[in-house]
Amino acid sequence: MKIRVYDIDLAYDDHGIGIPVIFLHAFPLNRSMWDGVTTALLEEQCYRLVTLDWRGFGESDITSDISTMDMFADDVVALMDALGMQQAVICGLSMGGYAAFALWRKYASRIQGMILSDTRPGADNEEGKANREQLAQLVESQGVDAVADLQMPRLLSEYTRQNHPEVELRVRQMIDAATPQGISAASRGMAQRPDSTNMLPDITCPTLIVVGEQDAITPPSVAQDYASKIPNAQLKVIPQAGHLSTIEQPEAYLEQVKHFLLLLE
Repeated sequence: MKIRVYDIDLAYDDHGIGIPVIFLHAFPLNRSMWDGVTTALLEEQCYRLVTLDWRGFGESDITSDISTMDMFADDVVALMDALGMQQAVICGLSMGGYAAFALWRKYASRIQGMILSDTRPGADNEEGKANREQLAQLVESQGVDAVADLQMPRLLSEYTRQNHPEVELRVRQMIDAATPQGISAASRGMAQRPDSTNMLPDITCPTLIVVGEQDAITPPSVAQDYASKIPNAQLKVIPQAGHLSTIEQPEAYLEQVKHFLLLLE
């Protein structure tokens, strides 16, 4: 399905009845990364599950020159308004987690709970910002395949790459579905995101933090550090998973999500 949000047509799926849960996908993937989780949760028959494609990813329209995390947060709330959702549980992975922090900063009253997966609250340092710009220029000059070649070794654990080539293929296909403009705009937008560390003690909603045991981008040590700053946050480490824990170890990830959502009923 598509809906007009601000200046673009945003692609989304909306299934089920019950507690609303909105899933925010990672860079540079799309909403299909959540298919395993949402299919299983639908069987519980007590959740309304929404997934969306960020601007320039999946089936959503191409965006402007930059897609900030605040813009993503605005898009999510506009979608919530259109769907008649006053509150929702927000589940974001990696860049989706950055958008979740932006949502809390701007729209805390709309959040019933948060699941922060393989992400971090800190802003990019100067090296990180430079790397984001290099990636943006890479996709503009060489296309999406070059980004896939660069990102794949960092996204998945060694275990996944050795034992589950089908997962690697699926991730590459999701990257291939993105637009160069969407990738460059989001990369530059991530570079501009503010540091959210100081607001962690103010996150009062129920919060689950999930991290892959072999996540090379946002390792467990990072998750442990910021989990300790959020009141009553739960931290769960997913064995044998890298940065894309929900895709690499879907059953283990789903178990943690289901347990957390049960606490909210």
